[in-house]
Amino acid sequence: MSPAAAVRGLALAALLVLSRARDCAQAAGASGARKPNVVLILTDDQDVCLGGMTPLKKTRALIAEMGISFSNAYVPSALCCPSRASILTGKYPHNHHVVNNTLEGNCSSKSWQKIQEPYTFPALLNSMCGYQTFFAGKYLNEYGAEDAGGVGHVPPGWSFWYALEKNSKYYNYTLSVNGKAQRHGENYSVDYLTDVLANMSLDFLEYKSNFEPFFMMISTPAPHSPWIPAPQYQKSFQNVSAPRNSNFNIHGTNKHWLIRQAKTPMTNSSIQFLDDAFRKRWQTLLSVDDLIEKLVKKLELHGELNNTYIFYTSDNGFHTGQFSLPIDKRQLYEFDIKVPLLVRGPGIKPNQTNKMLVANIDLGPTILDIAGYDLNKTQMDGMSLLPLLRGDKNVTWRSDVLIEYQGEGHNSSDPTCPALGPGVTHCFPDCVCEDSYNNTYACVRTLSSSWDLQYCEFDDREVFVEVYNLTADPHQITNIAKTIDQEILEKMNYRLMMLQSCSGATCRSPGVFDPGYRFDPRLMFSHGSLAHRLSTRSL
Repeated sequence: MSPAAAVRGLALAALLVLSRARDCAQAAGASGARKPNVVLILTDDQDVCLGGMTPLKKTRALIAEMGISFSNAYVPSALCCPSRASILTGKYPHNHHVVNNTLEGNCSSKSWQKIQEPYTFPALLNSMCGYQTFFAGKYLNEYGAEDAGGVGHVPPGWSFWYALEKNSKYYNYTLSVNGKAQRHGENYSVDYLTDVLANMSLDFLEYKSNFEPFFMMISTPAPHSPWIPAPQYQKSFQNVSAPRNSNFNIHGTNKHWLIRQAKTPMTNSSIQFLDDAFRKRWQTLLSVDDLIEKLVKKLELHGELNNTYIFYTSDNGFHTGQFSLPIDKRQLYEFDIKVPLLVRGPGIKPNQTNKMLVANIDLGPTILDIAGYDLNKTQMDGMSLLPLLRGDKNVTWRSDVLIEYQGEGHNSSDPTCPALGPGVTHCFPDCVCEDSYNNTYACVRTLSSSWDLQYCEFDDREVFVEVYNLTADPHQITNIAKTIDQEILEKMNYRLMMLQSCSGATCRSPGVFDPGYRFDPRLMFSHGSLAHRLSTRSL
């Protein structure tokens, strides 16, 4: 190519960027003329309540200590696919309609691809704000399913696409490389997925366009099962076991029947199993720590670090022995719904901890706000965290978030646990079930100056209610549904009803303990009609 042709090509590229960025104003906090870059690292099943951040010394030093840690960050559903859909869309599950990890539950289904994918925040960043976009790792659990387009399907808005087929693995997996299948084996040096994602990310930073800001989403398999650590970390944490806090290996008294069915005390084999899983989970995270270090060093080397926001979070929490449930997520308790959220970037002061109530539905609005996109043009339920990141004064913030989950079960009995009958699932080890059809619940998680409260209703025959005062009972041992003030109970019931039908701005209306809250008892649903509404609504 002649120099003149190269110059014409560069001018054309610059014009293209300008035309694509027409809907995005210059973002606050950008150094120089170019918009800030954004990196989102998403881990899989990483808790924060049980020490999930402990192994990540480099990550804490490079992100948390250089920026802000949110100590009250929640997911609206404690399951991979619904939670990831909430991150991408900025919506609660009842608005994006992904209810579980199956195609039938709208996980990466044709319907999801048609209705939700074109309006995810990365699609808007790319089409409206001129960002080059890079994805590497686990997308949605059913991504790559033949009935939904296979690995040839590349969601709109991604410039570079390196997505894992189906659920998390460390070896013997297939990646969609911009729509083409790339199969990997079990050779550590070339196939270990966390390291492969790190190398792909570094390559992108090396060869990306310098005309556009970039967004990267790196979604690791760790610390999800099958918990295979890199060879150099297989002997780490040999003396570590799962935390024996006050809700470990106790009976879930006055809780939903699914929690009460857990065998207490757990068998020695169950405890050994969960301790081993806990150690291996930490071991897998050491490779994530390495990834973060390499990424930050590369950004610094290329002079991009000071103009880049880095977000670190997980799709849901996890439990290991709490209320005698061996290992899983899905439950309404803090250990499953609370996640790490660390952010560093332009204008963020170091070593901060923020106690505001935030959720992963806020990530999309925040990143679009960073890019200068008008959030009024979206239908997102979440709020931009940018005022909190900048340390703005007198910020009006929410006092509650919605948690919702639709339980799953099998139509037939598990042959390994015939006494259980149908309707349950994930009954391992020792035939302790982690889910059932009527493990369908919705909660209001409230955090205000006067209350730290969780109110939950189950969609079962009795519309079972659980309420916890986390100020007095941080491990949620005592259900106070039958002793709490009746007026508060009624207000929380009404607030739950409102949040379950909210959309966009109505999801951000004042909570029960906010000054602007208005409560009309005449609008109260009876418990019976509420149960009917829960069971018939379409998530």
